[in-house]
Amino acid sequence: MRHGKKVNHLSRQTGHRKSMLANMACSLIEHKRIITTVAKAKALKQFVEPLVTKSKEDTTHNRRVVFAYLRNKYGVTELFREVAAKVGDRPGGYTRIIKMGNRLGDNADMAMIELVDFNELYNGGKKEEKKGRTRRAKKSTETTIAPKATAQVVEEVEPIVDEAATVVEEVVETPAAEVETPEFVEDAPAAAEVEETPEVVEEAPAVTEVEESAESVEEVPAVAEVEQTPTDETPEAPATDEESKEEEA
Repeated sequence: MRHGKKVNHLSRQTGHRKSMLANMACSLIEHKRIITTVAKAKALKQFVEPLVTKSKEDTTHNRRVVFAYLRNKYGVTELFREVAAKVGDRPGGYTRIIKMGNRLGDNADMAMIELVDFNELYNGGKKEEKKGRTRRAKKSTETTIAPKATAQVVEEVEPIVDEAATVVEEVVETPAAEVETPEFVEDAPAAAEVEETPEVVEEAPAVTEVEESAESVEEVPAVAEVEQTPTDETPEAPATDEESKEEEA
């Protein structure tokens, strides 16, 4: 039974267990991920995360405390130089355990333990920028950048002000041109009326011609009647002359 058993001894003596965890922690810091059993990965998580928290503040005392656990100066240098700069803004949870299935030989549960900030697949391939670890550095950078930024803004605003002034001058001059435009608009209908009047004048003779043609058509029957009447009367005239002669004879 595990009553009161808070630490997994991993079936090893104290010295052996500490040396094994120190070597595994150095390998994790150097390669950023390692594959081991689930029990060892959980024990390593409890062992290495307090050391990563210590590395956030780079002091001689913290370096000596971390070196007492890792026992490897190259691992300590890597932890304070690269890992601390990468996990500076993370409040905890620096490692992740991913189970890999069972091992073929003894069917042990296998897992991969890795540093969270160094996995580009889970983070979407985004590269985080390195940020300063002290407040003094942030204040100094802000004070140096602010005057340059204001100068650039002033230089960018000046051309815009000049363009606005030119636009205002153009807007003031436009009403004079707008006043002249209605004259051309009023003249246009007059020209259209002048062009339309000749068409009306030209159409008038056409109407008179039609009337004259109608009158001529109406007069033709009258002439025929006039011509027909004498023809009817002419035969009668000689008859009267002959009769008159006979009578005289």
